[in-house]
Amino acid sequence: MKTEEQKLEQVLNKIVAPDPTIAAETSAHVDILTKPPGSLGKLEDLVIRLAGMTGQARPRFDRRAVIVMAADHGVVAEGISAFPAEVTPQMVMNFLAGGAAVNVLARHARAEVICVDVGVNADLDHANLLSRNIRKGTANMAQGAAMTRDEAIQAILVGVDVVTAEVAKGTGLFVTGEMGIGNTTASAAVMSALTGIAPASAVGRGTGLDDAGMLRKAAVISQALSVNTPDPEDAVDVLCKVGGLEIAGLAGVILAAAAHRCPVVIDGFISTAAALIARKLAPLSAAYMVASHTSHENGHAALLRELDLKPMLDLDMRLGEGTGGVLSLHLIDAACLILNEMATFASAGVSDGTNQASDSDSSEKEHSTGSSILTVSPIQGDGSR
Repeated sequence: MKTEEQKLEQVLNKIVAPDPTIAAETSAHVDILTKPPGSLGKLEDLVIRLAGMTGQARPRFDRRAVIVMAADHGVVAEGISAFPAEVTPQMVMNFLAGGAAVNVLARHARAEVICVDVGVNADLDHANLLSRNIRKGTANMAQGAAMTRDEAIQAILVGVDVVTAEVAKGTGLFVTGEMGIGNTTASAAVMSALTGIAPASAVGRGTGLDDAGMLRKAAVISQALSVNTPDPEDAVDVLCKVGGLEIAGLAGVILAAAAHRCPVVIDGFISTAAALIARKLAPLSAAYMVASHTSHENGHAALLRELDLKPMLDLDMRLGEGTGGVLSLHLIDAACLILNEMATFASAGVSDGTNQASDSDSSEKEHSTGSSILTVSPIQGDGSR
């Protein structure tokens, strides 16, 4: 076994299920807050999930990061994007200058934007850029494999390494982001290969394709699948044949976050394609995914259903970059603040609707230990590239 494959296997083996005991403890506390049971809906479900993921009954996330993976796609040569490939490196520099939508939203959500060059077809130089370029963009998947298997694994490990370094700095919550002209085509191809959904149902308008452009995009994906015959039982095979370097990097981000018991907020279509790869490699990783929104890209809702993830927002967005993921951080903060700052019936001296107002810590404890964990549905992002 190759060294890179061994490293990946070690990450996969570290992923364990969330802690049900801690989740139950948090659920019990949620039940005795001064409100009718379940009245905060998905916020309650979310914070219970976050507790189980982190192993902390009172989760809070003081340090959070948006990992923006950037790479180019050789399939752009097939005319599947309304924007030229040159936009990828230009937008990377925009991220680094703080001028993109994700930068604006992240500043107000107290999140750091970390931009990673995992496969941009340009020589980029910036003090704040993480240069981890595996190759200068993928090959044209309509003519052959997008990359080699070794390159796909190396790109996954780039995501792993970035998250591992951030966790060492105290980061406990991650958002997936991306940039790469042509990456909705690669994501749709990954989706079709892994789910069997037809390319015509998987493709969207991306950067703004017209109807003829969408038909061409679906035809190119069909050709790529026919030429490469990716194995749906082998996620890395699918990734290297019809995927992208930034998709691989994001799969690594998701896997490493799960291995470190950190929630990872999945952004849009491209990020969710990466999440599908991650789940195929490590089914338990899905338990650490939080879906931020439903993208306006055609295939995104179907991908979320495939992953059994329920998004928090539906804003008809299709920008990508991590924008939907960053917006959802405000809801995550709200859920945690409710848990950590809201009074209980006992502490507020309010009747809980069963007997009389509780007035001691012992009565609160008795209520807590008698409560069972809620049945929690996953609450779980977009790329227009």
